[in-house]
Amino acid sequence: MSESTQLTDDFVRVCAVEELPVETAALAEINGVPVAMVRDDKGVVHAVNDICSHGQVSLAEGDVEGCTIECWLHGSRFNLDTGEPTGLPATQPIAVYPVIVQDGDVYVSVSAS
Repeated sequence: MSESTQLTDDFVRVCAVEELPVETAALAEINGVPVAMVRDDKGVVHAVNDICSHGQVSLAEGDVEGCTIECWLHGSRFNLDTGEPTGLPATQPIAVYPVIVQDGDVYVSVSAS
């Protein structure tokens, strides 16, 4: 992913939309926070905390199907809209970050986390 730049005080440019393949996660670090970036099967861009709440491993290395990301280690699944677990063994949600798509670029804010 390309170098981050600021949109506002809270939102940081992460990448161009076209840099995010559909249903594939990519890892970004935003203000020191690891973030899994995903463009779902409908083209919607999501940003969630990259660390699985169950296994403490990178979700960006897992599979994406529709609006769900799956942890590669133990199979926990999370809803990309809400962060809520949709499959065990995870029982705790992951953080979901606001995304703005403007002029083909993706901006994310992790300041509310």
